Amino acid sequence: MVAVRLAVRLFLGFVVLAGLLPGAGAASAAAPDAGWAGPLSTRGRYIVDADGQRFKLRSGNWHGASGTWNGSGDAADNASHHAGENSGRIPLGLDRAPVDAIVAGFRELGLNSVRLPFSNEMLRDARPVTDAAVAANRQLRGLTPLQVYDRVVAALTGAGLAVILNNHTNTTRWCCAVDGNERWNTSQSAQQWEDDWLFMARRYRDDPRVVGADLYNEVRRTVLDDPNWGWGNAHDWFAAAQRAGDRILAEANPHLLIIVEGINWTGIPVDGFPHERPTLRPVRTLSHTLVRSGKLVYSAHFYDYTGPNHSGATGTGETTDPRYRDLSPADLAAVVNRDALFVAGEPGNHFTAPVWISEFGVAADAAPGSRQRAWFENFVDLLVRADADFAYWPVVGWAESGNEWGLLFFDAAGRRSGLLDGEDWRSAAWRRLVTTTARQGYVAPVPSRSMLSPDHGDFIASSRMRAQPDWDRGARKAACPDGQRLIGLSHTGNRGLCTDVAGAITWSAYQVVTDERHVSRDWAPGWTKLQCPASSVLVGYAVRGAAVSSALCAAAGAAATDPGRTVWFDRGDNRPAGGPGGDFANGRYKGQCADDEYAAGIAWTGRFLSSRTPDALLCRPV
Repeated sequence: MVAVRLAVRLFLGFVVLAGLLPGAGAASAAAPDAGWAGPLSTRGRYIVDADGQRFKLRSGNWHGASGTWNGSGDAADNASHHAGENSGRIPLGLDRAPVDAIVAGFRELGLNSVRLPFSNEMLRDARPVTDAAVAANRQLRGLTPLQVYDRVVAALTGAGLAVILNNHTNTTRWCCAVDGNERWNTSQSAQQWEDDWLFMARRYRDDPRVVGADLYNEVRRTVLDDPNWGWGNAHDWFAAAQRAGDRILAEANPHLLIIVEGINWTGIPVDGFPHERPTLRPVRTLSHTLVRSGKLVYSAHFYDYTGPNHSGATGTGETTDPRYRDLSPADLAAVVNRDALFVAGEPGNHFTAPVWISEFGVAADAAPGSRQRAWFENFVDLLVRADADFAYWPVVGWAESGNEWGLLFFDAAGRRSGLLDGEDWRSAAWRRLVTTTARQGYVAPVPSRSMLSPDHGDFIASSRMRAQPDWDRGARKAACPDGQRLIGLSHTGNRGLCTDVAGAITWSAYQVVTDERHVSRDWAPGWTKLQCPASSVLVGYAVRGAAVSSALCAAAGAAATDPGRTVWFDRGDNRPAGGPGGDFANGRYKGQCADDEYAAGIAWTGRFLSSRTPDALLCRPV
């Protein structure tokens, strides 16, 4: 099958170059990826297709199904909708142009993928769409919004485009302020949100070009409280995304990319009060480790009118903080790298993953010489230099609404205008963006380092161990992803680091160690030692409170002949030079074996003023 797919890829590539496919002429910004095969996965900072070929997300947002109603006024009145554009609870523009014509425009723009927002309310909306909402697509009359969404997904994937499902809002209304859609669980329970994701992941499971689950859009503060990253409460976006992502992969569709957006806003947007856009900064010290490796993508949004400490508001909620458009090109690049692109730009760390800038955009009527125009040019240059995956917001708009943010506009008669059809100052930058890809072709698999964080409960990243009985009842358990071994621990805080550097491990059986029966020599005199059998490696551990409870050992080959070395970290860090893997336990002492070693034992003490926390590791050569 791989050979067949590669042959198809080469043939279609020739056809596009020869100008034999629609959209391959001079008006096209870039030829779409030809002959790619789903599902997608990740290798280091890159997304790849089923053949290991780089698949850079050149995406657009086709909004509407998540709602355009502003939240007040008659929902049937266009004036009550954002910019006067009433989507009719379905992707915008289906009243004006055939779905296939809109999709063809996406291909002409050079897109290879579409971020397709939906609301949780849409999934249960049994009201048929109005005839007016699908005036240009009579085959959609009488359908519910979800059924229309189905047809749109089929049209996109049938045209060779990848689709990323985006849970944009709880309710079907315009986003994103203090509107009842601030968190995944603002207007609904977390359980409902998770169940809805399982429903959607299963619904499109048989379409390999439905490639991703973008878990929630622009997580932000409500009137009274902030979201957080790792506190373990009902507002913990890190934990919610971890749980939902694992459930999607384990229970619904193991092939989807799991896309986690950073936190969009915390604090009170008033001068003198703390406030900021954390975006992906927390990932540096607390990253996700999904139950299936190679499926995690992070995302972030940037617009000229927002800023690192600016909500984007004008009037109420406006502060004196600079907006992104106020920053110099160098300062803009530094901030975007600090807040997002570092995740992809620093290889070999526990947090290393692709970063998708899943929303950015600018108005076509921005004045010549304006800061908006300068920002867009600078931001596009930044994306090009970073070879970053991106998604423009939005692709489709109404020609007469006065909202000039789209790339393709349709009037009431179905006539198209926009970036491909006349003068548009964004054209040169857009062409530069969609035609420049620094890394192309085959991407070799790369070794991984993964964080374990049983801070508030079990953190079992092994699908094999998830299927086993509870191996230390009442304790908080952590286990490395399948194929990885434990290589580091923190003295306090319960964090761990796993890796498959120097080769993935395979194992046939596991053993839970709670005593010293396998200790062959006193490698930590005076300390209690939990040591794996001679032919096993540490792949997990359990704690009760702060105290070590048990060691999880996997039988992974022949018995070791090297006695190994002791790595103490009870009084300071003891890690290889440079701290490979990154800071997996911020502010804590950490011990770590070398990349060509594995951890075979944990030492701790219960002496006075000690808490039975890890003090040393036994490290042996792989």
